[in-house]
Amino acid sequence: MIDGVRIKKLKKHCDDRGFFAELVRDDEKDILSRFGQASWSMSYPGVIKAFHYHEKQDDLWFFPSGNAQVVLFDLRKDSETHGETDVYYMGEENPIMLLIPKGIAHGYRVLGERPAVIIYFTTQSYNVESPDEKRIEWNDQRIGFDWNTKFR
Repeated sequence: MIDGVRIKKLKKHCDDRGFFAELVRDDEKDILSRFGQASWSMSYPGVIKAFHYHEKQDDLWFFPSGNAQVVLFDLRKDSETHGETDVYYMGEENPIMLLIPKGIAHGYRVLGERPAVIIYFTTQSYNVESPDEKRIEWNDQRIGFDWNTKFR
């Protein structure tokens, strides 16, 4: 696992009405050090949204509906895991929260035949005048990730 990345398994409290689960709490300093903003996005089946990274903020991702293949690549030169790639499968089939520290390139591909919805929290609010968002092409050779499904 890339250094600094954290996973929080969600605990569902189920009864005859449905379920309830906490996503993030203000007393969980190991998962989100500071609240900056909460955002909501939807992507259609097969869409690849990759890659970008931040220099100042951490992201905390959650996919409440649909499923996604999430890819992380450690760009931090001073990290023990510099140059490593991690892959996570998130969404309805695996309801987890994924903390992505600053300096980690990240992106995802929507899996299946339904759109995927992502809700994410950041440690900084988005600044339109000076966005903390650096882009890398989805097929960048430095990362070299193969987005194709492996039929086994």
